[in-house]
Amino acid sequence: MEINNLAEKPLVEDSKAPQGLGSISSIFTKNLFIILIVAVILGVITGYVFRSAGTKGGNALISGNIEASQITKGTVVGSDDTKTFKDVTQGALKKGGIDGEGQYHLVRPGGDSQNVYLTSSSVDLSKFIDRKIKVWGQTQAAQHAGWLMDVGRVEVL
Repeated sequence: MEINNLAEKPLVEDSKAPQGLGSISSIFTKNLFIILIVAVILGVITGYVFRSAGTKGGNALISGNIEASQITKGTVVGSDDTKTFKDVTQGALKKGGIDGEGQYHLVRPGGDSQNVYLTSSSVDLSKFIDRKIKVWGQTQAAQHAGWLMDVGRVEVL
């Protein structure tokens, strides 16, 4: 009689075999889905944090073209390439160069000998006349100017 009992009872329960395979597949799919959702959320948060850090204090970098009404203290215009534009100075911007060198000049303490004569192909300096600014640029060879600079970045002080 025991032989008949063995024949009637399956060695492996049928209900557990398919669930085991389906379970592994569904766990993998659920975990993958959760990981993807978490990655997207972290990516959005990271992007927001970096964007906020870049505009902290109103120093958002604006392209070379800017309207006079947009210019406020802390406004930064031009390139963020401080390796090319590594020379830095500040002063009040005035129109006019010296003996054909520069279109503008920065008035700095110490008299005319301390003026920095400026030109720029990337920033419209005419928008900053009579404002105190900080400039980043590249020093150029000059015949008459004590310091001639090609400006790539301007910050309003």
